Amino acid sequence: MQANPPPRYDLGNCTVTLVSGGQFKLDGGAMFGLIPKALWSRSYPADDQNRILLACNCLLVERPGTDRRVLIETGHGSKYTPKEQNIFALDPTCWLRPNLLALGVDPASITDVVVSHLHFDHAGGLTHNADGQLKLTFPNARVYVHKPELDDACANFGIMTATYRAENYSPLCAADAWRVIEGATEIAPGIHTLPTPGHTRGHHSIAVQGSDRVLAFGGDLMPTRHHLGAAYNMAYDLYPLDNRASKQQMLTWLAERDGLYAFDHELETPVVSVRRKGEWFELTAESSDR
Repeated sequence: MQANPPPRYDLGNCTVTLVSGGQFKLDGGAMFGLIPKALWSRSYPADDQNRILLACNCLLVERPGTDRRVLIETGHGSKYTPKEQNIFALDPTCWLRPNLLALGVDPASITDVVVSHLHFDHAGGLTHNADGQLKLTFPNARVYVHKPELDDACANFGIMTATYRAENYSPLCAADAWRVIEGATEIAPGIHTLPTPGHTRGHHSIAVQGSDRVLAFGGDLMPTRHHLGAAYNMAYDLYPLDNRASKQQMLTWLAERDGLYAFDHELETPVVSVRRKGEWFELTAESSDR
């Protein structure tokens, strides 16, 4: 359930508001890959089906004096069968669109949307069912995706058979809503993408630069604070060693800038500051401005 009011972070002439895109559960072992359950379960207890609860954090970026309203990530959305709702312990009534409306934000006012990748728990909110039809959730938005990610989604390239779902992205193809980018790209003033391959081939992260600080949203590069360690990859990662390298590069980049990192699946401390500690890094929970 969306916190009221939601956390907001002032980066200097730029605000980032955390909006819930829902919650769901995935297998704890899959979320921690090679890390033994005896280790990860100390800080992240599982239920009787070995599932752990995860957030779907989305970011609303606004700058005073501009008409751009940029949304980073869209969460799991609402298009699930009763069987799927049970598998993922997912509430299809609690997702990004109603949570935006509860904050007084009209989805039609969103000018730009960017997703880290197109797995269902990140891109599911791009579309929804209404009046018996599949509709765009953000009808006036330009939607940015990394070209290799869209190519892989359309080809269903991955280790999981149902994580790329055509209903999440094919309507955008029909509406010509995609803005397909390649490599590091500025998508709006002060907002640019950074390729961070590993979880998928086309995964990218999104950096938001204010006049005072920078914040990066890493998608599934480092989904929770418990994935800080170099060896802490997910079994879902297509290329674990590439993901480890991308994570180190991102953490280095942020530590050099006294930057903030926003997690996609973290429940308790969704935004942290990043600093060097010895040969690796440490994270400190960042208080919101409200």
